[in-house]
Amino acid sequence: MAKKLRVGILFGGRSGEHEVSLLSAASVLKSIDREKFEVVPIGITKEGRWLAAADAHDLLEGNGGPIAARLRAGDPETTPGAKLLNEGIPTLMAPMPGPQGPEGKVLDVVFPVLHGTFGEDGTIQGLLELAGIAYVGSGVLGSSAGMDKDVMKRLFTQAGLPQVKYVTLLRADWEKSPRKAVAQVEKALKYPVFVKPANLGSSVGISKAHDRGELGPALALAARYDRKLVVEQGVGGRTARARELEVAVLGNDLPEASVVGEIIPGKEFYDYEAKYLSEGSVPVIPAKLTRAETKQIREMAVAAFRACDLSGLARVDFLMEPGGKRRIYLNEVNTMPGFTRISMYPKLWEATGVSYTSLITRLIELGLERFEEKSRNVYSKD
Repeated sequence: MAKKLRVGILFGGRSGEHEVSLLSAASVLKSIDREKFEVVPIGITKEGRWLAAADAHDLLEGNGGPIAARLRAGDPETTPGAKLLNEGIPTLMAPMPGPQGPEGKVLDVVFPVLHGTFGEDGTIQGLLELAGIAYVGSGVLGSSAGMDKDVMKRLFTQAGLPQVKYVTLLRADWEKSPRKAVAQVEKALKYPVFVKPANLGSSVGISKAHDRGELGPALALAARYDRKLVVEQGVGGRTARARELEVAVLGNDLPEASVVGEIIPGKEFYDYEAKYLSEGSVPVIPAKLTRAETKQIREMAVAAFRACDLSGLARVDFLMEPGGKRRIYLNEVNTMPGFTRISMYPKLWEATGVSYTSLITRLIELGLERFEEKSRNVYSKD
């Protein structure tokens, strides 16, 4: 019998998307092929403490168990697994002779089911790179570029991909001279506009401003979450609403695009509440498009994936102009999209012919493939 690969499922984290990560990880742990993989759950609390074994399961279930009280009390003497992980994380991150699991066994690959800051922005990827551990998803550069909407848009521009007009502001400039910042936006863009923190996910901190009276509060909200603010011109004007289209991309150097899906938000736009809290948002898979439009969107999705040097997986989001023109704009990439069984990324691949369990297996294979490719690099002259 072939040896099972030992996979560390890393979840939780310090971002505002902690709870979303727990949902994604629970789905992965339930559906991963246990005949191929031995699974090691590894949790990170909102405070940044690393947990293993039973403590990680407690975190996943949302209660923290007895360890939560000890952590809140500042007691470092937690369970053996948690203590080992917290003391420099040597059991997980030791590069020689190999990355170790909580019981001292080698981990073959890590699946970081972490969304948002500290999980999707290149930070955890850098830690895994330093430790010489294979992992699922984009590398440091791709993760960072995919997280920073300003940098992402610059790469899209360089690749010649169509986008809406936008303005980038620094929080320091907004706080120093709010009137000047508002004037800069109004000079470049027409209302309504969308105001976003440059580095955040799941639509946290995003507002739609219909006029000057709403723009100031929107900028103030976004400034709570990041030092850079991105303001985008709305598609469709004041009366019509853009169609929100999504494509799932899978692969490394030869990425493939799924069928195109559409989200019909239950609110005015697809914000955090519409995604996770309120009912009424409806996914349509496949989206009702012409063959030419579908082809264009799928090709643009792969081009965006390559423009940001992504690998493994990404969900690529688009906006389509309503009415007769139906112009298509690239919105953004998401390098670790929601990954529950009912999230759009897995649902798009399921509609394309790849089951959820098979998708998890393929992503692990792609992580190992990327690790092997990178292992060919030489880092010294000797």
